[in-house]
Amino acid sequence: MINEYKPYIDRLKSSGLRATKQRLAICKMLFGRSETFHFSIENLKKIFEKNTKNRISLATLYNTVNAFRKNGYLKEIYLKGNKTFYDTNTKNHHHFYDEDMSQLIDIEDKNISINYLPKTPSGKKIKSVEVLVKIEDNN
Repeated sequence: MINEYKPYIDRLKSSGLRATKQRLAICKMLFGRSETFHFSIENLKKIFEKNTKNRISLATLYNTVNAFRKNGYLKEIYLKGNKTFYDTNTKNHHHFYDEDMSQLIDIEDKNISINYLPKTPSGKKIKSVEVLVKIEDNN
């Protein structure tokens, strides 16, 4: 049982967090998946409470997620209107944003072509280029 949680305990410790039952459950929920996971804090709260049948404070979620983000385990993606998503895939990559479902969907790099980038302001360089394509239902 301890060996099952060792990677999660290590990730929590490296992020400066104690390995409480709630944090272990959060960590397993985020990083125990085979696929990329996109989430908002509110969405994570619902998933956590549904899967564990326990309540969790938003403060615990924010603090845990922020510690993972600061340590490079999560990527933060800002959208208009104070909407923030987090992504377990921390590499530079592109997304669809489904406005109807309030959901991010990865786009494979091979499906994006950028032929021209503007000249950067003096003293600045391009850090990364990530495309966000907003989508909505046809009707």
